[in-house]
Amino acid sequence: MKIQHIFFDLDNTLWDHRKNAYLTIKDLFEKEEITLKYNINFEDFHSVYHEINEKLWEDIRDGIIDKEYLRKHRFYDTFRHFDIDDLELSMYFEEHFLDKILNHNELVEGAISILDYLKAKHYTLHIISNGFKEVTERKCILSKIDHYFQTITSADAVGVRKPRPEIFEYSLNLSDAKKENSILIGDDWIADVVGSQNFGLDVIFFDVLNENPEQEGLKSIKHLLQIKDFL
Repeated sequence: MKIQHIFFDLDNTLWDHRKNAYLTIKDLFEKEEITLKYNINFEDFHSVYHEINEKLWEDIRDGIIDKEYLRKHRFYDTFRHFDIDDLELSMYFEEHFLDKILNHNELVEGAISILDYLKAKHYTLHIISNGFKEVTERKCILSKIDHYFQTITSADAVGVRKPRPEIFEYSLNLSDAKKENSILIGDDWIADVVGSQNFGLDVIFFDVLNENPEQEGLKSIKHLLQIKDFL
């Protein structure tokens, strides 16, 4: 059966979360004069934060922690790494981070071009995100890509995250799509690729971190415009 429905992951597949987070944290860091007060270099701080945050998101995906735990710990644990035990400061960062990240809406290179290309070919486009519902929709609106998508599914709305099959099931039902005429494009090996494959959904892996997985027959891209090779 011919592909009609394309499901995109959002963060780091279309919306450049890594870049937008970096810029947001840098703004907060400078505003609060963290280097002056605590003698911490921003690049060192961001590097530690990034590692902690990635691990916490893996734990959320795997059902080990909930989003409240992530929100309490990602900045707290980062500051603790630099021997600053200040919950008030870390929660200030957390609250302002969520609020201010939407001031930065950089998209992954090629995002608009590929969305235009797929729309012109009459594919129906959707989002399936593990992000928080209240943020996912605003990211799409503020980066001006919301009009490309017929449906936007956030994990919060379903109560489970990719790679769990229920979120794929929910999103397909919402969009009147079938596994046989659908494909997912995402950058997370476990959530997007393993999740889709276990559910029985075709997938294109956006190998943005050059993981170069060896799997026979795997559709894999390094740049969004390479989607044209498959669709």
